Amino acid sequence: QVQLVESGGGLVQAGGSLRLSCAASGRTFSSYAMGWFRQAPGKEREFLGYISRSGGATYYSESVKGRFTISRDNAKNTLFLQMNSLKPEDTAVYYCATFARGPVATADGYEYWGQGTQVTVSS
Repeated sequence: QVQLVESGGGLVQAGGSLRLSCAASGRTFSSYAMGWFRQAPGKEREFLGYISRSGGATYYSESVKGRFTISRDNAKNTLFLQMNSLKPEDTAVYYCATFARGPVATADGYEYWGQGTQVTVSS
C-alpha cells in the first residue's frame, strides 16, 4: 500500500495563492494515477482534478479549471496542487488520493487517502 501526507494548507486572503503538496511513501508512487479532492463542512467530498501516472494527462472539475493546476514529481514521490485566484468558497479540507478504477471524478474510485490539509480563504 501507499501512505499519503498532505501539507501546505493555511489561511490566505481572497485572490491569493497556495501550493499544496502530497508526499507519498510505500509502493512506487509512479505506479498510481492521482487525484485531489476537497470537503467543506456539511458538504460532500468534491473532486478537483486528476493526473495520470506519468503526469502527461490531467483533468479538472469545472469549478477549478483555469485556477488550479495539478502536477507531480515522480522522482520525489510528490503530488502538487497549485491554487491561484482563491475564493472564500474554496475553504475546505483538501485531500490527495490514489486512483484505482472507474470514473476519475468519483471518490469511490480512489483507494488510498491522505489525512487532509485545511485551506481557509478569507474575504
